[in-house]
Amino acid sequence: MIDINRIRNNKEEVEKALLKRMNNVNLDELLEWDKEKRKIGTLMDEYRAERRKVSDTIPQMKKEGKDTTKIVEQMKELGNKIDEGMVKYNELDKKIFDYLAGLPNTPDDDVPAGGKENNEVLSTNLEQPKFDFEIKPHYEILKDLNMVDYERGTKIAGEKNWIYTGIGARLEWALINYFIDTHLKNGFQFMMLPYMLKYECGFGAGQFPKFNDEVYMIQDEETGEKNQKFLLPTAETGLVNVHSNEIMDINELPKKYFAYTQCFRVEAGSSREEERGTIRGHQFNKVEMVQYVTEDKTEEAFNELLNIAEGLMKSLGLHYQVSKLAAGDCAQGMCRTYDIEVWIPSMGIYKEVSSVSNSRDYQARRNNTKYRDEEGNLHYACTLNGSGLATSRLVPAIVEQYQNADGSITVPEVLRPYLGGLKVIK
Repeated sequence: MIDINRIRNNKEEVEKALLKRMNNVNLDELLEWDKEKRKIGTLMDEYRAERRKVSDTIPQMKKEGKDTTKIVEQMKELGNKIDEGMVKYNELDKKIFDYLAGLPNTPDDDVPAGGKENNEVLSTNLEQPKFDFEIKPHYEILKDLNMVDYERGTKIAGEKNWIYTGIGARLEWALINYFIDTHLKNGFQFMMLPYMLKYECGFGAGQFPKFNDEVYMIQDEETGEKNQKFLLPTAETGLVNVHSNEIMDINELPKKYFAYTQCFRVEAGSSREEERGTIRGHQFNKVEMVQYVTEDKTEEAFNELLNIAEGLMKSLGLHYQVSKLAAGDCAQGMCRTYDIEVWIPSMGIYKEVSSVSNSRDYQARRNNTKYRDEEGNLHYACTLNGSGLATSRLVPAIVEQYQNADGSITVPEVLRPYLGGLKVIK
């Protein structure tokens, strides 16, 4: 959530930044509401002060035998004015809150404007793999080697679901364990999160209310109410809310967490060629990193998350590229996002396997996460997140980039210890 003080003091600057990701924006009405609210607040404070001052004289007047009927009546009228004023004040406060809650984060100055067509490729790792034989797409290889059962996955769970089987399940689990070991070595704390989260978590992460329809909402069995809980779409949603409504000490920062979770998303469902196999599904595995830091440490934290995610990709020996997302392609709560996109040879395209993002204090303002500095002053924390990594697209990339002419797959060296030393899947 954007700080209202920032909008008061730099309206044109905020509008200019938001126009990089929105078609139009005008904050004049918001500031009018804010001005009226503050005016009412000042008047209510004056009324309360007057009421306290006069009320303090009533006991003495009674003691002196004076008639207080008129003053008591005046205080009652003043109380009614305060009640009426606070109704209006609270109405304006809610309008302002709801308006701010609907605004996305302001992108950083160097983030390009527009949508994904303006994303910038910053770097690549290795050359695109070359083959001297006719390559197969991952979904054929995985099926031929009995690593994934698409048909039975669809049978028991519907379209865009699959079952990892045998060595396929072990390969998936090897990736997850390798990522977990790496993050532990890097000093991150392992967290096991609930898969059902309260609505407030989605709001605090900046995903609700705009993207309510992209998650699986759960109906409360006792009350019958919907939208009270949902299946987490990413561990970030839970991790950035761990310290909601808390005040941390600055000496506790940075906090570095990671979690392995299943992720659940309604948005899947495309039947395009580039979405076949395990490229896009309603449920997938991901290991996610999150950091809580002070404002002056956000760049350092961002680079650390990006370097860790890239380090995993490099160690797997995969060809990939790093892209800086344009403002309109960044998530609602992010001011900067770099995607790591792996090459899928059979499709001739890159697919995202990690997003590293900086929210600054946007999420913390929504879920009220603060820290106290050395002087005792309170500040909103800054949160960052990075996938480390999502596996449903890594398996296709590994299978395709490491495929051999005889239909077998060479196992990346770093994964072999997790597969009992297995070098080739055939």
